[in-house]
Amino acid sequence: MRFLFFLSCFLIVLVTSSAAAVAPKDALQPWAENPWYWSYHGEALLLLGGSDDDNLFQWPEKDLLMQLDRLAAAGGNIIRNTMSDRKDKGCEVYPFKQLKNGKYDLNEWNEEYWTRFERMLRETAKRHIIVQIEIWDRFDYTDTGGSDRWQIHPYNPQNNVNYTYEQSGFARRYPDHPGANKQPFFFTTPKQRNNREVLTYQQRFVEKMLDHTLHYDHVLYCIDNETSGEEEWGKYWAQFVKERATKRERKVYVTEMWDDWDLTAERHKRTFDHPELYDFVDVSQNNHNKGQKHWDNFLHVREYLSKKPRPMNTTKTYGANDNKFGHTDQDGIERFWRHLLAGAASIRFHRPVAGLGLSDKAVAAIRAARKLESKIPLWLVKPANELLSDRESNEAYLSAHAGIAYALYFPAGGNVRVDFSDARGALAVHWIDISSGEWGPVQNVSGGEKTLLAPPGQGNWAAAIIIRE
Repeated sequence: MRFLFFLSCFLIVLVTSSAAAVAPKDALQPWAENPWYWSYHGEALLLLGGSDDDNLFQWPEKDLLMQLDRLAAAGGNIIRNTMSDRKDKGCEVYPFKQLKNGKYDLNEWNEEYWTRFERMLRETAKRHIIVQIEIWDRFDYTDTGGSDRWQIHPYNPQNNVNYTYEQSGFARRYPDHPGANKQPFFFTTPKQRNNREVLTYQQRFVEKMLDHTLHYDHVLYCIDNETSGEEEWGKYWAQFVKERATKRERKVYVTEMWDDWDLTAERHKRTFDHPELYDFVDVSQNNHNKGQKHWDNFLHVREYLSKKPRPMNTTKTYGANDNKFGHTDQDGIERFWRHLLAGAASIRFHRPVAGLGLSDKAVAAIRAARKLESKIPLWLVKPANELLSDRESNEAYLSAHAGIAYALYFPAGGNVRVDFSDARGALAVHWIDISSGEWGPVQNVSGGEKTLLAPPGQGNWAAAIIIRE
């Protein structure tokens, strides 16, 4: 009996081990001590990032490695990775095998797609860069804006040998914005239209993706990119991913990303109200909002989730000059820093031209955030604008552990009074120039009173205010 016991223990270890796998306590997961944040290899982890594309795995190897190295050198540790195959840059490939007649066989794989995907997973793991995957991207299956993406896509019946328009229920064109949610691709699940003809191939694709990702411990899963789809679609795929992971004795963390810019919208409750299914929330679309509204919206969700805290990720920080939304570089930097002080677990600059990507400004902002973190671990403080007075809207933002540490952000100069009544003795104000990512001057102030503070210059400045040593 003792022999059989030790043999069973050995087999369990053998089955659950791999070159990239680690014990469950070391894998990426909500931090037990403060579940607003993530932990990895047993340590609390603040996720900061930016990248110049949403599907870096499609990039040539040299370009991919350069991007990952630049991110890591800046102190970044997360990328967004849509499983997208739309041909925006010309280097992208589809996951399915193309036959000699030009059509695709959805039962056969294009190994180049999956080789690229595996390379991205391997190289991010080496650098301890977390990957947040979006499985489905509605913009891949549309002709909106004259893109003709649906016209050339393998799932379009005219381009594959597996089904017809009649069998699949697909139309020849989808010219409407995908927000209209008219594409039957997103209605295939059993409690929707139960389209087994197409669902079978969708399931094969997700299972193939999991064949790769479940060997790693640094992957998060988001079902869709900014969806306005039906609740049952996201619910089905969240359960599908979790069930497949459980069969392989893996624990995964899943969310959905809704399109509503207003985080108080009812649609978001599909995620907020179901922690048993959605282990974290992604509130990226809040980044279409500006100033005080942007801050207040985020804090509304934080309060809503406060009885059962979960990490709040924002994988798309919009804001860059000359984009269609009318946002600016300054908008992007402000949004990044407001979410940082408000308590986001993960903050990433969106790709150009909608975001700053991994530009010099993004790199400087990430470096500046790491300097702040070196003085004040962000999971030790919480939003505390109530400690500010003589403040105009959007003038300054504060997160604090009163009496111990204060993280302060000024978007554009100004001055505010900070209530240091709970602090005893002298405090050191370590200024950080966000535009350069470098330290600024150190200022000494007294605790026990309200003190007027102003940054050393105009533009974006942060301060780590701690008890003077």
